[in-house]
Amino acid sequence: MPINALSYIGVNSDKIEDWKNFATTNLGMQKMDYSKKSLCFRMDDQKQRFTISGEPGDKLAFLGWEVEFKSDLQTYAKKLDQIGVAVNVGDKNHTDMRFVDDLIYFDDPAGNRIELVYKPHLESSPFVPGRPISGFKTGICGLGHAVLHVSNIDDLIPFYKNTLGFKVSDYSFDPISLCFFHVNGRHHSFALIGTGKRGFHHFMVEYQNLDDVGQGYDLLQFEKNGVAYTLGRHTNDYMTSFYAHTPSGFFIENGWGGRIIDPNTWVPHETNLGPSFWGHERLYLPDEERLKFRKKRIETAKEGKRSPMIIDCPWLYQNIAKNEK
Repeated sequence: MPINALSYIGVNSDKIEDWKNFATTNLGMQKMDYSKKSLCFRMDDQKQRFTISGEPGDKLAFLGWEVEFKSDLQTYAKKLDQIGVAVNVGDKNHTDMRFVDDLIYFDDPAGNRIELVYKPHLESSPFVPGRPISGFKTGICGLGHAVLHVSNIDDLIPFYKNTLGFKVSDYSFDPISLCFFHVNGRHHSFALIGTGKRGFHHFMVEYQNLDDVGQGYDLLQFEKNGVAYTLGRHTNDYMTSFYAHTPSGFFIENGWGGRIIDPNTWVPHETNLGPSFWGHERLYLPDEERLKFRKKRIETAKEGKRSPMIIDCPWLYQNIAKNEK
């Protein structure tokens, strides 16, 4: 699978001070001082995972996806050219700004900027979190996942599935249309949500320790417009998480315990359980819209649907065993 990880995310916003405080104090990212007019953040040993451009707009600026080989960039460029998508090659200034060896960039059919990158640069100094956390789950699974609003899911699925080679994990139609894609062992690194809107819905960061999520929840739950979705657990990737409002209006999911799959044997399927086993009350929605999701959760609770026992989470079990050595 040539595209193998979500490498980085960029957001257009001039709310520099708000983002600096939010990303460090609430999320635990490490601020890097590469520019006075923009912000860059680390989450691990990669030089850059999250960027605030300093430009007004408060919207997604770009998604950076990592490829395995440099030759993959040319392969994708040819494939995109064949379907009439204009592809640009990043010059040295662009690659230096993204801290990668090479990149190409283009827009998806909805106008979202996509960057395909080869060999992100690593930082020799240790990661120093903005608040005391155990760290983020990144590595071969990448930054986390990103979710886009779409007017019609069917308009974008062929592009990401057939052109970019993303693999469908699962999909659903009730209470809202969703399609989830994986590019590595993380259950999903990308998803489309049929809200009838366009733009950035949220991105997810996954913590190494559940307490890091809980403490992040405490830091935000008493702030005005701090929490967007209450603490809950998803049905498809088993993630325990909450969603926070960001300074730019979209959400960030703060999660732990996500499902690891085998991409070679995974079979795409429809799920009708609804998004969550429990929790994830959507505080930002009007009551009528919120009740649709609540009704689905109540049905799931009455049926006793639940995720596997915690020991069945391969990633968690492996890390417990590693720590016991």
